[in-house]
Amino acid sequence: MDDVEFRVLGPVGVWRDGQRLCPTNAQQRTILAMLLLAPGHVVTLDQLVTALWGDNPPASARNAIQGHVSRLRRLVRGVPAVELARAGHGYQLSVPRESVDAHRFRRLVRQATVADAVPDELLRTAVNLWRGPAFADVAGEWLGATIGQILEQERVTAIEELSRIELGAGRVADAVARLAAVVAEHPMRETAVALWMTALHRAGRRTEALAVFRETRLRLTRDLGVEPGDELHRVHRAVLADGTPAGPSAPDGSCSRQLPAPVPHFTGRTRELAALDALLESRHAGVAIAVVSGAPGAGKTALTVHWAHRVTDHFPDGQLFVNLRGFDTSGAAMEPADALRRLLVGLGVPASRLPAALDEQSALLRTVVAPRRVLIVLDNARDAAQVRPLLPGVPGCLVLVNSRDQLPGLVAGHGAMPLPLGRPSAAEAREFLARRLGSGRVAGEPRAAAEIVESCGRLPLALAVVAARAATSPRLTLNALAAELKQSSDRLDALANGDSATDVRTVFSWSYRALGTQTALVFRRLGLHLGPDISLSGAASLTGLPVPRARALLGELVRVHLIEEHVPGRYRFHDLLRAYAEELAYATDPAEDRRRAVRRLIDHYLHSARRADILVEPNRAPIRFEPCVDDVPVDQPADRRQALAWFTAERPAVLAAIDRAAAEGLAAHAWQLAWTIKPWLSRQWHRHDQVRAQRTAVTMATKAADTAAQAVAHRYLADGYDRLGRHGDAETHYQHALDRYRAVDDRIGQAHVQLDVARMLDRQKRHRDAVRHLELALDLFRAERDDVGEARTLAALGWEHAQLGEYGAALTHCRAGLALLRASADRHGEAAGWDSMGYIHHQRGEYHLAIGCYERSIEMSQECGDRMGKARTLVNLGESRLAAGEAAGCGRAWRRALALLHGLDAAAAAELAERLRQLGPG
Repeated sequence: MDDVEFRVLGPVGVWRDGQRLCPTNAQQRTILAMLLLAPGHVVTLDQLVTALWGDNPPASARNAIQGHVSRLRRLVRGVPAVELARAGHGYQLSVPRESVDAHRFRRLVRQATVADAVPDELLRTAVNLWRGPAFADVAGEWLGATIGQILEQERVTAIEELSRIELGAGRVADAVARLAAVVAEHPMRETAVALWMTALHRAGRRTEALAVFRETRLRLTRDLGVEPGDELHRVHRAVLADGTPAGPSAPDGSCSRQLPAPVPHFTGRTRELAALDALLESRHAGVAIAVVSGAPGAGKTALTVHWAHRVTDHFPDGQLFVNLRGFDTSGAAMEPADALRRLLVGLGVPASRLPAALDEQSALLRTVVAPRRVLIVLDNARDAAQVRPLLPGVPGCLVLVNSRDQLPGLVAGHGAMPLPLGRPSAAEAREFLARRLGSGRVAGEPRAAAEIVESCGRLPLALAVVAARAATSPRLTLNALAAELKQSSDRLDALANGDSATDVRTVFSWSYRALGTQTALVFRRLGLHLGPDISLSGAASLTGLPVPRARALLGELVRVHLIEEHVPGRYRFHDLLRAYAEELAYATDPAEDRRRAVRRLIDHYLHSARRADILVEPNRAPIRFEPCVDDVPVDQPADRRQALAWFTAERPAVLAAIDRAAAEGLAAHAWQLAWTIKPWLSRQWHRHDQVRAQRTAVTMATKAADTAAQAVAHRYLADGYDRLGRHGDAETHYQHALDRYRAVDDRIGQAHVQLDVARMLDRQKRHRDAVRHLELALDLFRAERDDVGEARTLAALGWEHAQLGEYGAALTHCRAGLALLRASADRHGEAAGWDSMGYIHHQRGEYHLAIGCYERSIEMSQECGDRMGKARTLVNLGESRLAAGEAAGCGRAWRRALALLHGLDAAAAAELAERLRQLGPG
């Protein structure tokens, strides 16, 4: 058991050789924690239910616990000397008590009171067993709110006693650092505050000690309505009475501890903390350097300071901190020489010994730290040139550099580990709020908490501002705060707090002011884009720059974390940075410049979408497009696959461009964009998007008094309503389309309406009526010599005759239609035709012929990107395989269909899932 330990003082689980073995399920961790608190004793089912669900357990609670215990038993089965068994009315975990960190902690604390003990060593060992809040990652709140609070009080008491011993032995710096962390977590614990004041005073930091008293007194009177107690007043009087430090000043070369107090309630960033832990182990081979980069307000300083406090024991010769002011209110970054002076003085070098030249100062720093193990935190760095002179030159030291810039020069030239800091997950952001406001308050208004997280874009700075407001306004509900953020026309104003150090807009401005003129222009132009992300060619169109120049400037914005290249060649904003960029665009750039930029972007989407549409729907009758106002780059997909990928990537942007074109009065652009994307939306079953786009198209075509455009927009809108099952609305708009096609004497358009109406009637099982409309369409297509229209109509007639049981006529029509469809390379029409052939053969009992037809249809649906058509044919294929006695093949086809239907039609997916369940495994 020497290499196995059980932990509850932090993340809960079983560790071997520093690696967590189990469990990964939060509810199992709760059960394990309860069992570890009483090793060798029975923990009842009722106790486990309470730990997991408090006073409101579900009806299935006991069954759930039994399942979790069964899985937990399997997880610990391979651990020596451990047995989890059913006993009495609960469960019993047999495990050596000393292998559980909580019991070991308590034993060490008790031993520290024995007369012949070495108390500081025992207490230090006990305190170092803690790796975070007790039960940090369990399910349910009961453990943390009850036993967790008891253990936390024991931990703080142990730290206080250890600090008293350290102060008595003259180890002032150790006590200062340790107590700073405790007071940050428990700011109204007067014993800890009094000890911290004493430690600060003895360290020669009298002013800080007095400030601590003022802040604590204000907090106690404001929040609790009480004055500080006698002990705190006594220490305060002692500090006031003695203007000099209680102990001797630190000699040259002594340990300097300059880290700011850690951020209270730090949470998340597990991956980044693990990466820094791994870097710590590599420092013996050379100077270890990490570049923590991220957007303004991402929490870079909070992360590095939190981690630095965790590893102070590894750097007994000093922990130094310098704010390099690379992005600061003043706009003036700290000179490297100034930073070097601060570092050298912090290491005990008298100011009188400091050389004047920068290279001599840098050499002196390397000399001074050579025999030492020092941690240096360089916060808010502007660029690599500012940092290079500040780097030590020997193994054993570690440097953390925080910057909005990725500092590639340090990565390439000095082997620094890049650690980009993105947004926390939604769960981490919610936990952030819970730590600041209390888990009960967040749990009481979960929907509001989620909305706040979304409105803040999961940006830690914005979340901190909102949390501070909620904490200082206890009567303000989270619902009210979420509504205010959601309804505010200017979210940056809603997040303003009057403090330039934490005001979101101000913090963003420090990065913006550091940009070059043309890069700043690109940043503002991107604020005019409405889609979730933008391609390189889209950005070049918006900015009016050549693509190579746009790429270079976008790269600069990525490097300083003002935008993100989340996939190669596609860029996106943090939501609040987008709002800031848009605000700057409207405040800085003339209205005409903005309008022209938006027009270029809309031209880009219109002409790129047409290129893609030609490949997706090559048999479509062309229309005349609006010309480009400027020479904009147009995307050129090479084949159908690339065209489908283009529509997938640009769908949100094209839909936004339709609305923006309408708002800008570009009527032709609006309806033509809707025209280009309609076939792809239909085949991907984006029915609501299709209706929304075509409604705008109808409005804009009407505004432009373009009857032909009105006809096609009404027809496409009717098709969207039909797909949504709104047949009354569909009939109305089909009639509008037919009237307008007749007005402009467009007989092919009239034929398409008849064909579409027949499809609507088919969905309503009105097959005789559908045949009548198809015959009208067939006559019109033949009269106009439209082979593609004739082919699709023949295939549709084959389907309708099959629905009526007229299989001979059905086969005749389908075969004739397929021959024409193959000649015109109409893959979408062929897919429908082969599906109809498969249905006919299935109804005739020719199952293997049906399977062949269905497989050809699926292949063509895949080729033309028709997901719903493919899903329906897979269902049909499964039925034919089942009828042919191939149950396993049926299951495979239906599972493929189900995977598609989940994202297309929830009702159809549920029905198919039930059929699969009835089919059974296989």
